Amino acid sequence: MKGRIVLLGGGHSHVEVLRRFGRAPVAGVELVLVSPNRWTPYSGMLPGLVAGHYTFEDTHIDLERVARYAGARFLPTIATGLDPAASTVTLADGATLAFDLVSLDVGSTSATAGIPGASAHTLGVKPVDAFLRAWDALIEQACVGALKRAVVVGGGAAGIELTLGMQHRIAAATGRRDAVEWQLVTDVDVLLPAHNEKVRRIFRRILTEREIEIHLSSRVARVEPGAVFAANGYRVAGDVILWATGAAASPRFAACGLAVDDRGFIAVDETLRSVSHPNVFATGDCATMVGHPRPKSGVYAVRQGPPLAENLRAAAEGRPLARYIPQARSLALISTGDRYAVASRDGWALEGGWVWRWKDWIDRRFMRRYGAL
Repeated sequence: MKGRIVLLGGGHSHVEVLRRFGRAPVAGVELVLVSPNRWTPYSGMLPGLVAGHYTFEDTHIDLERVARYAGARFLPTIATGLDPAASTVTLADGATLAFDLVSLDVGSTSATAGIPGASAHTLGVKPVDAFLRAWDALIEQACVGALKRAVVVGGGAAGIELTLGMQHRIAAATGRRDAVEWQLVTDVDVLLPAHNEKVRRIFRRILTEREIEIHLSSRVARVEPGAVFAANGYRVAGDVILWATGAAASPRFAACGLAVDDRGFIAVDETLRSVSHPNVFATGDCATMVGHPRPKSGVYAVRQGPPLAENLRAAAEGRPLARYIPQARSLALISTGDRYAVASRDGWALEGGWVWRWKDWIDRRFMRRYGAL
C-alpha cells in the first residue's frame, strides 16, 4: 500500500512510532505528525514536576526533534475533524489532509460531563499544558497569602500524587506546610480502589501525617464558585478546586463514525486497529482494546508503542498485522510529594526513598531515549 501515515497527537505511543520509523524507514511512506504542542509531557514525571523536583525540559519530549529524526512532517496544529470513510483529516485552518492510514494517540479529557458547574468552576489536570500554566499562578497566590484552601476531587493515584506534590511544592515556596489547607474528595469508600490494601494503608498514614482531610463516599453532585457539593450533603469549600477523577472520551470519536465502547473511547482490536475502520489505529487513553480493557495509564500507552509501530509498518507494506495482548498487571510506582515513593504489584507494597530513586532512574532512562535522538 505505502502512502501517507498521519499520526494525530504526540502521545507516548506515537513518539515511539517515530523513533522506530527513524531507525528503520519504510520506503514510499510519508509520515505526518499533527499536534498542537511542540512539547509533549511524559506522564510518569508530572507529579515530580508539580512537586518541584524536575524542570519542564526534564519532563517533556520535543516532538519537532523526534519528527525530524523520523523524517516526518510536523504540523503544529489541531485536527478539528476526522472522516475515516473519506480518509481525510481537517485541520484548524480548514485545510484537508488525506491519509492512507491514520493513528490516534490524543489522550483523554477530564471527566466533568454531567456534573453542573464542574467544567466552569474547576481546574482540570488535563490538558496538561493548561494545568501547568495555572499551577505556576497558584504557587504565586500561595506565596502572597491569596490561596488558603484547596480541594482536589479524585481518590485514585493521580489525585493523591497531585495533592501530595502540590502540598510539597507550596510548602517549599512559602516555608510553611500549613500555608494551604488541603482536602481530598472522592466518590468511593476507599482511597486507591485499584490498588491492594497494603498500598491503601500506607497512603492513609501519609495523608494523615500531612494533615490532608479526606472525604470518602462523597460523589460530587454540583460545583459552585469556591465549593463542591456532594450527594451525601457535604459542602467542601476551597479557593481552588482541582479535578483529577480519571479519563473521559471526546464525543468527536463517535461523531466521526468510529466504533466506540460504552464510555465513548475508540474500540480497537488486538492489532490496535479500529474495529470499524481498517485504516484507523488508536492507542493510549483515547482507545480501549476490546476484550482486554486496561486502566487509562501511561504505562500501558508506552508499551503499545512498539506493537503500534510494527503494525503501521505492516499495514503500509501490505503484510499481516501482529496480535498484541497487554499485560494483565503492571508495577505501580506512586510518589508522595517528597523524594519518597511506594511500589506495588499484586498483593505486595514497598515504600522508601530508594523507591523514589528507582522510579527516577526508570523515568530518566525513558526520557533519554528521545532526548538523544
